[in-house]
Amino acid sequence: MEQALLQKQYTEKVIPELMKKFGFDNPHVVPAISKVVINSGFSASSDKNHVAYVNDEITKIAGQRPVITKAKLSISNFKLREGQPIGCKVTLRGRAMYDFLARLIFIALPCIRDFRGVPAKLDGQGNYTLGISDHSIFPEISADGTNATIGMDICINTSASNDEAGRELLRCLGMPFRKSTSEIAAEEAAAESVAEATEAAEA
Repeated sequence: MEQALLQKQYTEKVIPELMKKFGFDNPHVVPAISKVVINSGFSASSDKNHVAYVNDEITKIAGQRPVITKAKLSISNFKLREGQPIGCKVTLRGRAMYDFLARLIFIALPCIRDFRGVPAKLDGQGNYTLGISDHSIFPEISADGTNATIGMDICINTSASNDEAGRELLRCLGMPFRKSTSEIAAEEAAAESVAEATEAAEA
């Protein structure tokens, strides 16, 4: 089976870059994306129509039918009964995972208004979770046909042993991490130095 474009990028460009940066001597130990889990919750009081709507919308985005998650405990204060539907979840691997990540990174995220990058904080074990508040940023969703905005958490699990390696893996794949103040200052200083050098050469 032909590799997905992002998977091909990982094989041909990301692996050599990470091997060079971290000193790996074996491509098989280079960090990789192992799975992507999409979670979307809804109120326990939601009717069957809304549950079906969320299920259908997540199916369009993921390209795979999610499973309904149900409450494990009954909590009277929240009017929650054991076994009541409270969300849906889908786990992506292989080509479906890479296809979804490509649409997320290169199409959906840039559609967010005033987008300036996503937070660069990982969970301490090389995994990354991103919260999306409006599912209509995905190209599979028609803004005219949506009757409710759906939020979701996208959990990207990697085989990295630490956050630095996991972050660099995602960065090499194109994840648009938000730049820190120090990084912005360094880029501005570098640009000024280039401008000064160009002016001096022209003079």
